Amino acid sequence: MGYVVTKVELSNPREPKRRPVVVDARADTGSMVLCVPDAVARHLGVEIESMRDVEVTDGWRASVPYVGPVRVRFGGRTCFVGALVMGNEVLLGAVPMEDMDLVVNPKLGTITVNPASPETPRYRA
Repeated sequence: MGYVVTKVELSNPREPKRRPVVVDARADTGSMVLCVPDAVARHLGVEIESMRDVEVTDGWRASVPYVGPVRVRFGGRTCFVGALVMGNEVLLGAVPMEDMDLVVNPKLGTITVNPASPETPRYRA
């Protein structure tokens, strides 16, 4: 089983004239949030809200910028989230995937909108 990667569109809703960027994003169900490399954050022009302490699975710890808001679009769905600025690839964490009601299929290597709610995300409240 390999990684599940898909294209997502990222943009800065505070600067609608700034062009969105389409990136390859790795589905990371072990991460809670969206993570973007510094170059993507700079392209979006998002503001640093604060510094956040992060620990990754190999034990590496650091304090990294938390930026936002970031608009994420995939499969006709949209969410607004903050993002950690770290690493060299975009990681699509559990919060944005849940917000857009996406389903990760590791066997097929795909991310899709939830087939049980194809028209609009369904939330449990």
